[in-house]
Amino acid sequence: MKKWCLMMLVICILTGCGVQTQDEEKVSDLEFTVLDLEKVPEELRSVLEEKKITPFKVTYEDEGYLYICVGYGEQQTSGYSIVVEELYLTSNAVYVDTELLGPGKGEETAAATTCPYIVLKLQSMGKPVVF
Repeated sequence: MKKWCLMMLVICILTGCGVQTQDEEKVSDLEFTVLDLEKVPEELRSVLEEKKITPFKVTYEDEGYLYICVGYGEQQTSGYSIVVEELYLTSNAVYVDTELLGPGKGEETAAATTCPYIVLKLQSMGKPVVF
């Protein structure tokens, strides 16, 4: 066992194993557009239709644009909405934070299953997205 641990340590040293840290310091807020389903690229639309009943986080790039999609799965009533709390750029990533808001007090809702999700469109930054 000691021999195996020593061998793994040597491999890590020789191959440069390390921990990459995420820089969360905001460089700038990002401008975005919330898209209706009919304006979403067809390939992405198919993915959203397939995933919408369970919570999901998906990114998609096409023609210089980045699409960030967040879904909250099946809800038992209508009246839900999604708020973008933050969407900003750091030196090494795009950060996004959304929140699902339930029906307001006294708001009339239908007892119908809904699958709330949001699709954000922005210029591609060539960086990973951190949810």
